[in-house]
Amino acid sequence: MLETVLILLCAGLFSAASNFPAGAANVGLVNPLIGNTGPEPNFAGGMIPSVAPPFAMTRWVAQTHQNWVSKLPYNYSDSEVIHGFVGTHQPAIWMGESGLVGVVPGQSAEPDGKIYAVFEERGLQKKADTEFFGVSLYKVELDAGNDSGSIGVQMTATSRVSHLRFTFKTATTWHPYILIQASRPSELFHSTPTSSHFNISYPDGLVKIYPAEKQICGYNSEMQDWVIAPVSSVQKQGTAHGGFKGWFCARFDTAFDGSGVVQGTEQQEGREDGFGAELSAYARFEYPSGDAEELIVNVRVATSFISMEQALVNLENEIPDGTTLEDAEKATREAWEEKLGRVEVEGGSADNQTVLMTSVFHALQYPYETHEYGRYYSAYDDQVHDGDSSYNGYSIWDTYRAEWGFLLLFAPERVPGMIQSMLQDYQEGGWLPMWKNIMETNIMIATHADSLISEAILKGFDSGFDVDLAWEAVWKDATVPPERDWEVRYEDREEGVEYEVRAGLSSSYAVPDKGWVADDIHSESVSRTLGYAYDDYALALLAAHLNKSCDVTSLLHDRAMKAPWLVWNSEATSQDDYASEADRKRFEGMTNGFVQARNVNGTWADPTDGFTEGDKWAYSFDIVHDITGLIDKRGGNEAFVKSLNEHYDGGWDWFGNEPSHHIPYLYALAGRPDLTQKRVREVVGANFNATPYGLSGNEDCGQMSAWYIFGALGFYPVNPVSREYVFGSPFFDRLTLHLPVPAHSNPASDSKFYDAQTHSYVLTVEALGAPSAPYVEEIRVNGKLREEPFVRWEEISRGGSIRFAMKSSPPSSAPDLDVVHEEL
Repeated sequence: MLETVLILLCAGLFSAASNFPAGAANVGLVNPLIGNTGPEPNFAGGMIPSVAPPFAMTRWVAQTHQNWVSKLPYNYSDSEVIHGFVGTHQPAIWMGESGLVGVVPGQSAEPDGKIYAVFEERGLQKKADTEFFGVSLYKVELDAGNDSGSIGVQMTATSRVSHLRFTFKTATTWHPYILIQASRPSELFHSTPTSSHFNISYPDGLVKIYPAEKQICGYNSEMQDWVIAPVSSVQKQGTAHGGFKGWFCARFDTAFDGSGVVQGTEQQEGREDGFGAELSAYARFEYPSGDAEELIVNVRVATSFISMEQALVNLENEIPDGTTLEDAEKATREAWEEKLGRVEVEGGSADNQTVLMTSVFHALQYPYETHEYGRYYSAYDDQVHDGDSSYNGYSIWDTYRAEWGFLLLFAPERVPGMIQSMLQDYQEGGWLPMWKNIMETNIMIATHADSLISEAILKGFDSGFDVDLAWEAVWKDATVPPERDWEVRYEDREEGVEYEVRAGLSSSYAVPDKGWVADDIHSESVSRTLGYAYDDYALALLAAHLNKSCDVTSLLHDRAMKAPWLVWNSEATSQDDYASEADRKRFEGMTNGFVQARNVNGTWADPTDGFTEGDKWAYSFDIVHDITGLIDKRGGNEAFVKSLNEHYDGGWDWFGNEPSHHIPYLYALAGRPDLTQKRVREVVGANFNATPYGLSGNEDCGQMSAWYIFGALGFYPVNPVSREYVFGSPFFDRLTLHLPVPAHSNPASDSKFYDAQTHSYVLTVEALGAPSAPYVEEIRVNGKLREEPFVRWEEISRGGSIRFAMKSSPPSSAPDLDVVHEEL
């Protein structure tokens, strides 16, 4: 076992045993089921309760459903029957699967009896109270059916390899087998402005059986989101490397007692290879004779996006021969202990601590690595490239808000590689990613990779990638429109179009006498206008930081500060938003001025048009780079606070979608930190809990969880590139983060909060009484009284001390502004 652990460490997969004593206890607090289920996809967390280390390439999970866009492979609400165990690359519930591989145990009544390969036939009932979910281990016992005994399952995984152990407990008259699924019927999701539908496709797979090596290898060519990829990327598939494939190699520790291939419903005993749709291969095993009560079969399944040979390299690098399941599980658990142990929490309920640790667990899964020991496959040009950094699962429209900021603090060792990966996408595909799921998908709007790169460089991450190339890429985003910009609306999930990037740039947004995205030309026009303005602001800061010309900086800054107010209708009110006359009267006159879509000729469009996962309420507060201007447009602090009250008390806050995430912190910027504190606590109570229903909206690659983490710390990045974090209301008595030291830091000279023993910066947030006292009387940052409503990056990124004096009631000096309809 020592030799195996040394191999894993030398391969660079895991850290040595954690220096953080809290690690083991914190791992035990994680509940991977949080956010797995809900009433329907838009009101569920969309998280897959999988086992794998942080940022793993392939995550392994029990399968209760066939998964596709809007459906996960495991759903707690309907999980009594397990249909196998899968290595998934589905990054979010509204994204598709790619390169899935399945492992399915079963038993035949005859030595060459039926293999149950069809999904609907192969399910096995869980035995009550046997299922266990951990960060590094999943366990369950399955009823084998027909009074044939049971099958125990244990499963762990490294980044690219899983280790499963099946314990068959049955009579000798039954014949155990394990099926490896290569391809399956695949549901493709199609969406138009008026309807959505699915159709079934049949991607090809390949299987090869090597009985002497006790090995089954192959691939699955499934990539569900190709239907929404830019047409130029789709056209390149198959031109160089043969197209995307999820390769796998499954190596068993038990000799085969027979094998074969199943295609559709046709079973071919003794066949050793196969190609095509609905394809699986299987290995049979002889049940021990005599008094043996069980048969144990271990299988390690390596995955690769490069080749079968690379899958075998990954196997040898991560879980080589001689490695026990316990060895592999220990290494993965220690990887999580190293990260989770960097968080020390005191106070609060056990459930709240579970939500916190699970939030950290969720926030360290995406983007996921796809480099494979010095090489990576790119679907942008269908080639294998040399390189140590390649990532997928970039849900940037969601994650630029807080998740990226959390990674800058808590996983700085990953940040340069993630930026390098985005720059490779630019070089291989022509643009930075918007929503990368194997290849670009054109999901969501704006080019917020501009924000990610700007924020990182502004916060000191300027090595490990080519800064000049980064500027070239973001400048292209800001200045080059998509093809056929006047012709294509770029509806959500529109198929058969090119890279969407900044649709509307040439038709109206960058036109001197206009400056907004026109609603009669492009979809989601208001959201695009505001998103482009924020990205321009981020690039203006970056341009100044990089000493670009005044013309460049001024162009970006002027567009950023002008565009939002070109879609601001000062005469718009909320009166028509309410169905009841009573509500119209109750809120009459409270809020004046909203953002509104405009047509290319300048006329106002319908007030409900032009929004991405939100409405005029959320987006009228989404001008985060000019909150001062926003407050002024709403009539000053008091009027602005009243409009915030109507947003919440009128029932307009939809926290399950990201445009609302920063809104409770805006009170503090208008002189009412007590109402920020009140609303933050209301939001967290309504949207987070420690059950499978514990996220009110899609996790979206860590953004929901990052919001909770920053909320627990008592500050939030309202404007991510500003390097300022607005104070809120911390959740725990004490929360300490041991922040990893970035490669560009010099801890010996730049921080008195450096801990040499753990090689980390120590950030401590003390808020005694916070669990029951939501209001803040005073704040001290590094011992000094803080009058401003924010803390700066420089005050937290290299450690620090923030002390909140908490109280149970708001300060008596707070103005008595109208708060109505509070029961909503």
